[in-house]
Amino acid sequence: MDIAYLVTPLITWITVGPIKFLINSAKARKWAFNLVGNGGFPSNHSAVVSSMATLIALREGIGHPAFGVAVTLCFIVVIDANSLRQHVGKQAAAINRLAASENRPAAAQSGHTWLRERMGHTVVEIIGGLCTGIGIAHVIHAVFGRG
Repeated sequence: MDIAYLVTPLITWITVGPIKFLINSAKARKWAFNLVGNGGFPSNHSAVVSSMATLIALREGIGHPAFGVAVTLCFIVVIDANSLRQHVGKQAAAINRLAASENRPAAAQSGHTWLRERMGHTVVEIIGGLCTGIGIAHVIHAVFGRG
């Protein structure tokens, strides 16, 4: 097995996480530990799937069936990141407003856990993730050669 296929998603995830943390911290002008995870620039998920699709294209060619599967997966992840998860965030915001309007101390005492409202990605965050993933795949391809 070509080790590059195994390490590419791992290296991409490990690289994008700190980048996202530093960018979000700079934007918030404080350490943004609460923004680690879903949401933010660049999109981790978009970076991971685009890095794999790019690596397959570089090593196997765009005519290979695995490239078609990788691109299909990439589209699904991007659509999910942009639309579905943003709707989940809007629902979380509505639930939080309902709980707050009933009397915040009572909601806190009743065990209401405040839901995270920032879930999805903007188009810019997704494009940043796609570009980051493509770049990382090129670096990995150059470092590991043609396996």
